[in-house]
Amino acid sequence: MLYTKNLTIGYNKTIIIQKQLNLHAAKGDLICLIGPNGTGKSTLLRTLAGLQPPISGEILVDNNNITKLTTQQLSKIISLVLTDSINIDHFTVFDLVAMGRVPHTNWWGVMHNNDIEIVNQSIAQVNLTHKTHSYIDAISDGELQRAIIAKALAQNTPIVLLDEPTAHLDLPNRIEIMMLLRRISVNLKKIFILSTHELDLAIQMADYIWLMHNNGITAAFPEDLMITNTIQTTFNSDAFKFDNTDGHCCINHLKGNFSVNIVGEHNHKNWLERACIRCGIVVNTNSNYTIQASNNGYLLPNGTKTTTVEQTIKIIYDTNL
Repeated sequence: MLYTKNLTIGYNKTIIIQKQLNLHAAKGDLICLIGPNGTGKSTLLRTLAGLQPPISGEILVDNNNITKLTTQQLSKIISLVLTDSINIDHFTVFDLVAMGRVPHTNWWGVMHNNDIEIVNQSIAQVNLTHKTHSYIDAISDGELQRAIIAKALAQNTPIVLLDEPTAHLDLPNRIEIMMLLRRISVNLKKIFILSTHELDLAIQMADYIWLMHNNGITAAFPEDLMITNTIQTTFNSDAFKFDNTDGHCCINHLKGNFSVNIVGEHNHKNWLERACIRCGIVVNTNSNYTIQASNNGYLLPNGTKTTTVEQTIKIIYDTNL
């Protein structure tokens, strides 16, 4: 169990970022740390990892205050994954992951059979066995991020902290990394606490969200934060809103001065509606301009038939402008 008691974080004992934080995490929890820029996400992770001292308060792991632990003791309890680039010549995936065993080896860093087995297991847990002996400058960004996570797994700590682990990755890799962390947290019963700007993924994947704002942190189930409009209020903007049914982010598009009514087959109807909204066309069931959507395309009021959304939008414009 990880607890903070009246934790105040910041710099130089005078610059306070957040104060009086009382948080907790249990084994198996996947916790997403989200919030606007400047609210202290990275500062909190660095403080929890022991890289910088708290201004006041306590950080407890199983009732042990981490500020009282030696570096060696702390490295067996908490591991940290940063987004800093890694560029070491002639370093393989195995070499990188093996660095996680440093707290458990002797002064010379000699690994025994047990250490080698743990390294190979960690690589397998992130589905990189086929890249074990590949150089890290010859693998993809997503594979490198998985290798860095494997390094933290090889460190064999009950708590893993990650600072924006999906940064700089494309959409498939962002989803894959989040699903990987979800699976490992369940299977290995580790605590994962990660900062992220991926609000949609955090709402779908996290056990708990620690929502940072200027006046502290609200910790709760993602669903409860949506029901109470806490996430919506924290990220309030005229440019977008959150869909109250599933939490995804919706752009507040500009609206033109004409409207259409779209009826018919759901999938084609849905995508035409999205295109109309994006293009400033108001979708209104009371509109006299009705379009019939079907699997075969679209039937417009003047009898014209179209097969694509693009053709349909152009005709709507030509008719109403």
